[in-house]
Amino acid sequence: MTDLTSPLHLPGWTHTYSGKVRDLYVPEDGNDSVLLVVASNRVSAFDHVLEPPIPGKGALLTSLSNWWFAQLDRPNHLIAPAAGIPEVPAEVADRAMLSRRLEMYPIECVVRGALTGSGYAEYARTGAVCGIELPEGIVDGDLLDTPIYTPAYKAPLGEHDENITFERSVELVGEDVATALRDAALEIFTFARARAAERGVVLADTKFEFGRDPQTGELVLADEVLTSDSSRYWDAAAYENEALPRAERLASFDKQIVRNWLAANWDRTGEPPVLPENIVAQTRARYQELSDRLTTGA
Repeated sequence: MTDLTSPLHLPGWTHTYSGKVRDLYVPEDGNDSVLLVVASNRVSAFDHVLEPPIPGKGALLTSLSNWWFAQLDRPNHLIAPAAGIPEVPAEVADRAMLSRRLEMYPIECVVRGALTGSGYAEYARTGAVCGIELPEGIVDGDLLDTPIYTPAYKAPLGEHDENITFERSVELVGEDVATALRDAALEIFTFARARAAERGVVLADTKFEFGRDPQTGELVLADEVLTSDSSRYWDAAAYENEALPRAERLASFDKQIVRNWLAANWDRTGEPPVLPENIVAQTRARYQELSDRLTTGA
C-alpha cells in the first residue's frame, strides 16, 4: 500500500511530524516560534489511513477552520506572514495554516449538545458521561437541554485517547486551567451552535484544543476548529423529520459514509480495502455541502 503519510518537501520549511491527516513543519532557519500546519487530503477510519485520499478535503477543512476563527472573538493560533518567516509554498497555500507555537494542553475539550456515539454508549451503560449524571430515558441522538463538557486525555502517540472527568482534568493541568478550558469550550460551542442553526444545521458535538502562549501566558484556541473532522453536524430539516429512519435523521456531514462502507466490506483484519470512487465522491460532497451551508448559507 502507498505510504500516504510521506511529507512533501517544502522550500524554507523542515518537516517535523505527520499525523493521520496533518503534517507539521518548522522554518529551516531554526525559528522555533512558528509552525506550518498542513492539512492533507488523507482520510482515516478505524485507526487506518485509507486509499485513495479525498480530493480537496484539506483545503475545505482549512477554509472552514479559518472561517470559524474569524467568527470567534477569541485568541487563536493563526499568525500573519511577516519578515523572517518563510513564505507558505503555493502548492499547499489553500490547506496550510501559519501558526504560532504553543504549549499545548493534553486535554481534548469535548462539548456535547446531543447524546450519540461514544457518549451515548457510555450513558447507556452507566447513566452518565465522563462522570456527569444525566436523566433517564434519553434516546440516541436526543438534544440536551444544556450542553455538557466531557473532556478527554490526549494519549501519547499510538495510544487511544481516554475520556476523563472534569476532576481528572484538574489533576492534569490544575484547577485554574481546567476551569478556563471548560468555560471557553462551552462558550464557543454555544455561539457556534446558534450560528449553525441559522444555516439549518445542528451542531451535535465537537472538540477543541487549546494551548498556552509561552510569551503572554494567554489561553489560545488552536488546531482545527468546528470542522467536519472535529465536529458532528446534522441537517436540521432531516433531524426534525421524525418520519425518517434514524440513520437518515442523524446522517452527519463527515466521513461517516466511509465508516459505513468499511464496516460492511472489511472485517478489520489486515490492510483495509481501497475505497470505491463513488464513496470518495459522496464523502467529498458531504464536506463541501457543510462548508457551503455554513460559510455562505447555500
